[in-house]
Amino acid sequence: MSYSLDDLKTLMVRLRDPDTGCPWDARQTFASIVPHTLEEAYEVADAIEREDYPNLEDELGDLLFQVIFYSQIGQESQHFDFDSVVDNLVCKLIRRHPHVFPEGTLVSRIDPHNRPDEDWIKQSWERIKAEERSLKPAPYSAEPTGRLDAIARTLPAMARAEKLQNRAARHGFDWPDIAPVFDKLHEEIDELKEAWQAAYDGSGERDALEDELGDVMFVCVNLARFMKVNPEQALKRTNHKFEARFRAIEAELLAQGRDIDSETLEALDAIWQSVKGVERQR
Repeated sequence: MSYSLDDLKTLMVRLRDPDTGCPWDARQTFASIVPHTLEEAYEVADAIEREDYPNLEDELGDLLFQVIFYSQIGQESQHFDFDSVVDNLVCKLIRRHPHVFPEGTLVSRIDPHNRPDEDWIKQSWERIKAEERSLKPAPYSAEPTGRLDAIARTLPAMARAEKLQNRAARHGFDWPDIAPVFDKLHEEIDELKEAWQAAYDGSGERDALEDELGDVMFVCVNLARFMKVNPEQALKRTNHKFEARFRAIEAELLAQGRDIDSETLEALDAIWQSVKGVERQR
């Protein structure tokens, strides 16, 4: 027997039943399951990165369950349900892809010999998204709408920095080329050094130090953007490289019957440099 999406929706209703369902599932709210949603999304990304496709199937199921969970809560609170979520999604994707659905329906087809180029597609996508944003009701906070609206505040800081910069750049607020970005990085590093010295000798505040460090990281994201490098992926590569080298140090010391906690920094660095040398020879 193979279960379907309808079966999953039925299961969710049963889990949320206040009398016969699961007490944990029944007491959850939109806000309470957000941490679980983020965790599941990262686990999907991790499975893809490791090319663990059997596990990816399982993780995608867990992520889908989060959507079903939110939809059931939405239905109970009469905000929306799963079917309306799907309907809204399909309508939005059709609307944003006029180069695939020229008549605005799933049955319409584009002439394969008259397809627009990628620049036109990108400009069209952004124009349509801007139109959608202008039609949305004002946020509950009643803040004035602006060009940076709809960039989720809960995104990881590095990803949000990149989106903020890309959005501002589309409206003309950007560096002309990469050269002044390098200059800006040196400037921010100097300011960070000054903030650190002030915090160290007691004349400065920790908040200022955090501000200046954030500025350095923001400029690094700008550099990544100009280099067309994903900053999150770049940092992941460095994390992986550091982890592999540190594990190599541990393995080397273990093979010699030595304890890493008893070694000097100079001894550890010597092994580190040896590991780097081996990497360069590969």
